[in-house]
Amino acid sequence: MATVKITRDNFDKEVLNSKEPVLLDFWASWCGPCRMVAPTVEEISEEMKGSAKVGKINVDEETELASQFRVMSIPTLMVIKDGKVSATAVGVRPKQDIVRMLEV
Repeated sequence: MATVKITRDNFDKEVLNSKEPVLLDFWASWCGPCRMVAPTVEEISEEMKGSAKVGKINVDEETELASQFRVMSIPTLMVIKDGKVSATAVGVRPKQDIVRMLEV
């Protein structure tokens, strides 16, 4: 598994200080659509190793991060480049749409 569990404690190191773009997957274990998109997110994390990082944020455990990014619905996918949000998508998305978010 190439995804990184993102928490309040490692957020700066793993996301804000990352050299490569970071795809964040805001999810919860009880969320059906989150479970649908999870295998796609895993695939992307394996395929883009070295050019992008993929982090998962459990909104039930990390309510502070979910609030900070104003996550209202899950799954929410967000790309952070150079410490700033460069793309956001809510809901299940096809793999090519998610990869395109990382390339913008």
